[in-house]
Amino acid sequence: MSAEPINVKQELDVRGAKCPIPIIKARQEINRIPVGEVLRVIATDPGSVNDFKGWAQTAKNIELVRQEESTDSSGQRLFIHYLRRLA
Repeated sequence: MSAEPINVKQELDVRGAKCPIPIIKARQEINRIPVGEVLRVIATDPGSVNDFKGWAQTAKNIELVRQEESTDSSGQRLFIHYLRRLA
């Protein structure tokens, strides 16, 4: 996973949602963007890191471009996932 800037087409904020909600909402949203575009998902569930890795390994229509971890202004941990729609 490279550190190059990613051109994000759509952003999905699922802060506070627990498994499986971030994946369900991301699956719905990824189908709304054009093929080749990137969806950025912002989650607070640490389990989303492995959930998105697993989904990207099994799904034929997405690529996990990058995952990042940061904190928001209140110090809450954020897990950011970048998904490219392939088909």
